[in-house]
Amino acid sequence: MKLQFRRAGRGPLRAVFSAAVAAGVFAFAAGSAAAQELKIALIAGKTGPLEAYAKQTEAGFMLGLEYLTKGTMMWEGRKVVVIVKDDQLKPDLARSLLEQAYADEKVDIAVGTTSSAAALAMLQIAQDYKKVLIVEPAVADAITGDRWNRFVFRTGRNSTQDAYAAAAAFPKDGEVYIATLAQDYAFGKDGIAALKAALAAIRPNVKIVSEEYAPQNTTDFTAYAQRLFDALKDKPGRKIIPIIWAGPHPLPKIAALNPGRYKIEIAPGGNILPVMQLYKDYPGMEGAIYYYWGFPKNAMNQWLVAEHQKRFNSPPDFFTAGGFAAAAAVLAAVKTAKSTDTEALISAMEGLSFETPKGVMTFRKEDHQAVQEMYQFKVRADAKGNELLDLVRVIPASELPIPVRNKR
Repeated sequence: MKLQFRRAGRGPLRAVFSAAVAAGVFAFAAGSAAAQELKIALIAGKTGPLEAYAKQTEAGFMLGLEYLTKGTMMWEGRKVVVIVKDDQLKPDLARSLLEQAYADEKVDIAVGTTSSAAALAMLQIAQDYKKVLIVEPAVADAITGDRWNRFVFRTGRNSTQDAYAAAAAFPKDGEVYIATLAQDYAFGKDGIAALKAALAAIRPNVKIVSEEYAPQNTTDFTAYAQRLFDALKDKPGRKIIPIIWAGPHPLPKIAALNPGRYKIEIAPGGNILPVMQLYKDYPGMEGAIYYYWGFPKNAMNQWLVAEHQKRFNSPPDFFTAGGFAAAAAVLAAVKTAKSTDTEALISAMEGLSFETPKGVMTFRKEDHQAVQEMYQFKVRADAKGNELLDLVRVIPASELPIPVRNKR
């Protein structure tokens, strides 16, 4: 009896049997096949302004499975099947796709999604179905904060981890004044709130003097920039404008208004490689980043860089590493639990450490947030192609004391 399976992620799984097979044998064989599958739903916002993020996540996830299963797509005696779904960045659609994955497709674990708003909409579904959801790459603090439940884990960094890394990249001593620019929605607002808390905790010498929030579709930043300049221009010491932004970046437009005449620096933070091509015009600019392909020194990242370059003619990017980390978390959880039973998975995953292209991540027991190292960078003076950044230092997880904010 021959079974032919459609490739995971390109449509529903189908088995084609000889017409001569009796109904009873069909039922037995189908049940046996299902028992041998490890079914994973990967939900991402593949349509819309964050499409690049979603595609990177998917590529990284599939590369991670390939690397860890040594190309067999078998794990703990089970065939790994990935069902990819596009939530189009719509919270309601994200909810319904996750519900479909749990209820109709009987996935063992779900991973997603790109937008924080969509991810927040998915959390209750995981709780309702009592199934594990690994959040990657959405960053809103509330996901592992006040909206969290015990079925939710996150491999992606949260806004507070970004903020603590950014804070750790500021000077420890001397007068430093900053005025912030961020997008006017959960990602930007959470990011600035987290930055303020991080500065108070580890860089009290850095003072915020102004905050500006712009709509996601803003194209003219003149008024925002002028208010930021006015707030900083007469301050002593170092003066910096940190920018927290997803999507097309305002850096060139802010820089074109010549903040340098007031000795004001810009700190845009890490981003995907196409966005960071803009950084070439600003050598010496510093910030903190979640991942840059040339920074981690381990065998897993070495393989990822080489394979991604071979297949896509570019090094892996910000969210590629995140997708890989999510795949590593799924497989480590199943291997440790020796089961896909939800309670067994949760027990195994709380406190679980696992290897990723960034090095070791560990799921914190209190809120299931993966603690991880970050990186301080400086834009290279001779930046070219995708060789953009120099490593200033690895920021260890011990320097990022992320508060626990859930209601467990």
